[in-house]
Amino acid sequence: MAAFGRHYEIELADGSVATGYPRGKKSPFAVGDEVELSPDGQITGHVPRRSLLYRSDAYRQKLIAANATQLLLVVATDPSFSDMLLSRALVAAEHEGLHTTIVLNKCDLTAALPAARKLLAPFVALGCRVVELSAKLDASPLLPLLVGESSVLVGQSGMGKSTLTNALVPGAAAATRELSTALDSGKHTTTYARLYKLPSDTCPGGTLIDSPGLQEFGLKHLTAQQIEFGFAEFRPFLGQCRFRDCQHDAEPGCAIKQALAEGIIHPRRLDHFRQFISEQ
Repeated sequence: MAAFGRHYEIELADGSVATGYPRGKKSPFAVGDEVELSPDGQITGHVPRRSLLYRSDAYRQKLIAANATQLLLVVATDPSFSDMLLSRALVAAEHEGLHTTIVLNKCDLTAALPAARKLLAPFVALGCRVVELSAKLDASPLLPLLVGESSVLVGQSGMGKSTLTNALVPGAAAATRELSTALDSGKHTTTYARLYKLPSDTCPGGTLIDSPGLQEFGLKHLTAQQIEFGFAEFRPFLGQCRFRDCQHDAEPGCAIKQALAEGIIHPRRLDHFRQFISEQ
């Protein structure tokens, strides 16, 4: 239910909560994992995952959530957000079989709304679902999409993920403050990930994982082919380039560049792809 350092908050089969810790020095578990726990609190078994959302660079991996079914990418009208980070998260979600919803928060700040919508336009053209709301005023537009889903909130710091969590989960703020005090982690509410059960009257069968804000989303764990496949608009053209190992850059006879010229692929998205490939 929560992960902080090498300690985990684990809900047992009877609904009670215990603290668990892994064997050895490594902490290979993520919020959302299903594990076996010994009476003394040691994690002794790990149920196979159905999905694992994580990010990586050349040096390490950072687990975000296990067994999620839906990625909620939270952006806001203010502060501005990175559309490249959205593309990165979409590729990672595609690889794990998660469906994605983009949540545009702080829509009550109407002056900044047109710029935010413009930045999201390439994703809307892809068919990505975008929900516009103000978490401080009314988070109910999101409720129908959470029923029966294990949803994980991902976004940059300042986008309002915690505010959204507090609006959807009664008592979440109080529980977070209590644990933050116990861990001596100050007032920061998103220094660790936590899973919440959503109210059964509004979101039956739904859970929500709030994760710490991030500024980077590395894809070092994916191959060039997996990244390419993660761009949904590329798929109809894959295998049609003149060269089998086409990087969709300077090569002649590139089907992706032809789709770009025909307005089927947005230039910003191709820029993102080239950036990701250059990092592999």
